[in-house]
Amino acid sequence: MLEIGKYKIVSAKTGMFRLDGGAMFGVVPKTLWAPREDVDDQNRILLATRTLIAVSDDRKRVILVDTGLGTKWPAKEAERFAITPDAGAIARSLAKNFDLSSDDVTDIVVTHLHFDHNGGLTEWVDEPGQETRLLFPRARHWIHRRHWEHAQKPSDKDKASFLSRDMDALRADGVLVFVDGDAPACAIEGVRFFVADGHTPAQLLPIFDGLDGGLMYVGDVIPTSSHLRVPWLMAYDVEPLRTIEEKKRIYADCVEAGLQLAFPHDHRMGGAKLDFASSRPIIAHELSM
Repeated sequence: MLEIGKYKIVSAKTGMFRLDGGAMFGVVPKTLWAPREDVDDQNRILLATRTLIAVSDDRKRVILVDTGLGTKWPAKEAERFAITPDAGAIARSLAKNFDLSSDDVTDIVVTHLHFDHNGGLTEWVDEPGQETRLLFPRARHWIHRRHWEHAQKPSDKDKASFLSRDMDALRADGVLVFVDGDAPACAIEGVRFFVADGHTPAQLLPIFDGLDGGLMYVGDVIPTSSHLRVPWLMAYDVEPLRTIEEKKRIYADCVEAGLQLAFPHDHRMGGAKLDFASSRPIIAHELSM
């Protein structure tokens, strides 16, 4: 567990899945990325889905950042991505680390609505493929307005990443709290937002501020520790050159303000403090999360 400012923070692994290694590393040759990865016979690499859980010292704020793949997966689709969700991971982590339950969650930062990040916001009420319901109905669901609008009418390049069944229950009035602008203020004390547009429009990334440096959930700007090199990008990015500039901005904050990073998809570690003494960023040490 980390203590950053007024928050105690853990990274809960909410499931495992696999995506094509070439798609995950774009133009980077397989000979460079493969030695570090768990690659299966379909060229898919092993990935985790991670939810950041942050609880304030006064326990008035119980924050989730992303909710993972969820459980709304027909067998054929689950097989395609080798999905093994852990439906109880968030509840177990809340209970074990904070003596809290899912009903205590006050806020969810919805970084973006790709299925592997926030399919876990909802579940099927009864029959698979039918009506869905919110898993955290008491929580405020924070999302960037521009991303929500994009998710309703995505481009041909990224529309496969958005599933209507993940958004149906979110369309009800009052579920979402919209954030606007390129540098939005955050209504959650001790948290600020970084808006990233390279991977998908208006990805909303939270930074938990502390006196000795903060912690940033980097989302799909840097999905795993294997993606630390600036030009190592995913083919999924809608604007890869913007992703490069966003990584540089994040790294500048790491150097100047001691920012540490929490990864969404690394199955080996929840986060890391980086070292920039060499020609490329490397891991100084893994975070105990």
